[in-house]
Amino acid sequence: MSKSITLYSDYKSPYAYLAVAAADSLARDYGAEILWRPYILDIPAYLGAAKVDDNGNVLSQERNAHQWRRVKYSYMDVRRYANREGLTIRGPRKIFNSTTAGVGMLYAQIQNVFRPYHDLIFERFFKRELDIEDIAAVGTVLAEAGADIESWSVYAMEEGPAAVRRIQSNAEADGVFGVPTFVIDNDIFWGREHLPVIQEILTV
Repeated sequence: MSKSITLYSDYKSPYAYLAVAAADSLARDYGAEILWRPYILDIPAYLGAAKVDDNGNVLSQERNAHQWRRVKYSYMDVRRYANREGLTIRGPRKIFNSTTAGVGMLYAQIQNVFRPYHDLIFERFFKRELDIEDIAAVGTVLAEAGADIESWSVYAMEEGPAAVRRIQSNAEADGVFGVPTFVIDNDIFWGREHLPVIQEILTV
């Protein structure tokens, strides 16, 4: 009997982007059902905030030296793995509020176009080709993925954000605090480094 894995993800997280291939492997090799859910990171709360131009020059910042080192290491780290998988990951010029993109995830699931939407959002955001805060821009991606977007704008402003907040609140009550987080049999695994343990669980 296949197991379900709830996978919390945020479209502005490069580590969440890298987790897509890992999730595909779990589904393909172990028959796991992956239930993708939005979880919106509050990056300034722990890494500070900054804006840079196209050349990487800092325009404004609220980060200390330790936070800058963590950020620079994180992107160096993800690029090592991204290069192996043929992914382009360019650091965003600012910290985005990814709620609208997360709402788009739920709308895409309702419309049965989740995977094409999911792939397009990640790819274009990390190529700096998409503003994930823009309702119209996310709607364009949904339409390209095959969704009927007649009710998208209303959903994106009303029901959708409330649904994202509800999912996040329930996740945090269960102990979730970051992405990617895999939840299987009520056990929480944060990060791809736990994949060997998850694979063991799936073989039982």
